[in-house]
Amino acid sequence: MLNNMTKVIGRIGLEHYKTQLTTASHHLLADEPLNIGGTDLGFSPGELLASSLASCTCITLRMYADRKNWILESAEVEVNFFTDKETRTTNFESEIELKGDLNEEQRNRLLFIAKKCLVHTALLNPIKVKTTLK
Repeated sequence: MLNNMTKVIGRIGLEHYKTQLTTASHHLLADEPLNIGGTDLGFSPGELLASSLASCTCITLRMYADRKNWILESAEVEVNFFTDKETRTTNFESEIELKGDLNEEQRNRLLFIAKKCLVHTALLNPIKVKTTLK
């Protein structure tokens, strides 16, 4: 059973490597840095993947703190994404900074909840990618 299906369309033309990404209601650019032949007009694909985890974590923390009426002034999530070429392991390292009037129990609970965000969970589960031609 599928739920929460997300559709993103990527389009690239002749401009190295500017890619237009669209959803039903949003538009953004992805690209590669200048040092590998891109035009650096947007996030690289790896940055977009890391951004998904960072944004989902931030949103999850805000939703939970709001529901509990906790004073979370801000949350900052730094995500580093890299691949170990020897082991072929994809690694995400996420560091969270919480600001607000939170006790240690609340902070620990928010850390627990951060690991429950949709993207974090998806990255831990088996992933299948099916690619076909139209």
